[in-house]
Amino acid sequence: MASEVSAPREYGLGKTERRDSWWVGPLATALGFGAFILYSTFRDIYNDDYVSFEGRAGWGELLSPFYSPLPPESIRGLLPIWFSPAFLILWAPGGFRLTCYYYRKAYYRAYFLDPPACAVGESRSKYRGETRLFLFQNLHRYFLYFALMFLVLLSIDVVRACVFESKDGGMTFGVSVGSLVLLANVTLLSMYTFSCHSLRHLVGGNIDCFSCVAFRKGRYKLWKGTSFLNKNHMLWAWVSLFMVGFADFYVWMVASGTIPEMPDELKELIEK
Repeated sequence: MASEVSAPREYGLGKTERRDSWWVGPLATALGFGAFILYSTFRDIYNDDYVSFEGRAGWGELLSPFYSPLPPESIRGLLPIWFSPAFLILWAPGGFRLTCYYYRKAYYRAYFLDPPACAVGESRSKYRGETRLFLFQNLHRYFLYFALMFLVLLSIDVVRACVFESKDGGMTFGVSVGSLVLLANVTLLSMYTFSCHSLRHLVGGNIDCFSCVAFRKGRYKLWKGTSFLNKNHMLWAWVSLFMVGFADFYVWMVASGTIPEMPDELKELIEK
């Protein structure tokens, strides 16, 4: 009986039998991620209008997440005029995103075309893994610990943004647009961090038998929760990325005097 022999596939960059618009995803990733990198780099170098101070003793302030935690003024005074305090901070959250399992796939495809998309040919014919230069990707689990600490610090910034000085010199609690922006930022960052693959592995993904370990019920519930969030890890990655940029932009506009932090009527209502 005659057998049908298929023609050999062609391999090479961009070679594919797909007929859909497979290039839209990598292109959108390249543009979106690139826009954030350009904006955040500009804001770090700009090194101004990153805090809007409304009260006393550091309370009632809006602080850009790019500059949080802000080093004490005594330390900032020792820095060269061209050196932004953000350079001391952004290596940690930046490293967490750079080594993120989702972002690796995203920017490998968008910038290195490795591969450009599923079932689309790439320039190399042999997979070498994340070796040599890309060995730093194994640091992701350690960047996770820094990311968790930054969630605490950013939550403190939200509290500081909600405490104002009243007319009688006391302190009062209030809510402004800026504090809501910072709250939304830390909430979305929490969703992104808590949906992390490494955190899911840490709390229970490395366990073969939950009934055989201590705190089994608690660890199982944590694992189930992170697994639920992990289903939308890509969504949390993108919305939290752009929320960080928007939060910085809002603080920039308020600190520069372009927009008011609170209308006078709202300030009077809080003071009452």
